[in-house]
Amino acid sequence: MTSLTVAELQQKLRAREVSPVEVLDALDARISAVDPQIHGYLSRDVAIARSLAEKADVSLPLGGVPIAIKDVINVTGEPCTAASKILRGYTSTYDATVIARLRAAGAIPFGRCNLDEFAMGSSTENSAFGRTMNPWDLSRVPGGSSGGSAAVVAADEAFAALGSDTGGSIRQPAALCGCVGLKPTYGRVSRFGLIAFASSLDQIGPFAKTVRDAGLLLNAIAGKDPLDSTSLDVPVEDATALLGRDLKGVKLGMPREYFIAGIDPQVDAAVRSAIRHYEGLGAEIVEVSLPHTGHAVSVYYVIATAEASANLARFDGVRYGHRAQTDNLLEMYGRTRAEGFGPEVKRRIILGTYVLSSGYYDAYYLRAQKVRTLIRGDFTRAFEKVDAIICPTSPEPAFKAGDRSDDPMKMYLADIFTIACNLAGTCGISIPCGFADAEGTKLPIGLQLIGQPFQEARLLQIADAYEQSTDWHKARPVPAPTPK
Repeated sequence: MTSLTVAELQQKLRAREVSPVEVLDALDARISAVDPQIHGYLSRDVAIARSLAEKADVSLPLGGVPIAIKDVINVTGEPCTAASKILRGYTSTYDATVIARLRAAGAIPFGRCNLDEFAMGSSTENSAFGRTMNPWDLSRVPGGSSGGSAAVVAADEAFAALGSDTGGSIRQPAALCGCVGLKPTYGRVSRFGLIAFASSLDQIGPFAKTVRDAGLLLNAIAGKDPLDSTSLDVPVEDATALLGRDLKGVKLGMPREYFIAGIDPQVDAAVRSAIRHYEGLGAEIVEVSLPHTGHAVSVYYVIATAEASANLARFDGVRYGHRAQTDNLLEMYGRTRAEGFGPEVKRRIILGTYVLSSGYYDAYYLRAQKVRTLIRGDFTRAFEKVDAIICPTSPEPAFKAGDRSDDPMKMYLADIFTIACNLAGTCGISIPCGFADAEGTKLPIGLQLIGQPFQEARLLQIADAYEQSTDWHKARPVPAPTPK
């Protein structure tokens, strides 16, 4: 049962072939059997979920469907740790807007997924509560920061999941784990109740087994929210409305800056094969240029760390979470943060504080914002010629756990093809497009499609056309014994 897609599960629930409680029990059994090897979940409350399943209305859009939640999104009565010691023991007192909307659609939030601490990382190795492993190869990473959400969907431990994407944190792990990951346009989905990393970049989105499922979740969570001033009052179209249409007249842009030396040859071959497949489906491939791509990583790590420095100042041990034991207030602040934050979070806070400091603000932060405007302009001009941009999601398949732990710069470059989408504020999706062979192990490869702002329905149409004419999305990993 747990291998079903959301759409397939909906059909069985509405036909009364299975009950929401039976679905939840089957999912819980699957998690118990598989997750000790993968560690995609930090916690799950079966009792609360069962009580919701017993009264679930299967006539609703997502009625009776359990959805896993990245542990950076608040769910009433559940832990929300952001995978950090500083929030160990904290229990959320309210629902994030996306959770309230999932509940209104009949879904059952079930399970808290592991992540890089405060969503800062590309491998889910920075979690204070242990790393998550890739279900295709338990010696490799699942990507990050939403690695737990991607891994549980890929391993059939979840029908779908929510994650957050600041610089590729949905699309990159989706690519490395072989599932679908959608980053909506900035402002399409409310951020209220999301623990903030970089407020001008963060966006909540779904992980799913199919493009259609991703659209079903987006339908449930999208829309203006008065509790979030950055959510935009833009009409919410049915994200699945264009699925099944052909690609006649569709133009896809192939950015020359994204096909460069350094890409894994197997990734390059798989993506180019997918592009040829699109031509066979009737799409026109047009070469485009995004000339400021080379600046995207440096711009991102100035803006994101600056905003992180401001956002994480609220975690001081006074109101909630970990508090160092001392009678001196200033010492308590310092020790709480020293004990509570991990090395990567400290690194980014220090960098962000530096670029915002007196004498450096103009040289770094202000200049980065100006270059961000140029990057957004690149996309605007490209979208005058094409409907979407097609490129790799990640420059390589999943790498070995520990390989980049001592090399932050090499780790940061894992997001080189995803970061610009966040800087421009537009929408993007990663879908499976093949496999790489690594020491005899099959590792998924992701194809990234970047769409025009608020054109998620068109983006999903283009992604679905490829998915429905190939079988890559049907492949499932069989988690192997834990490596020695």
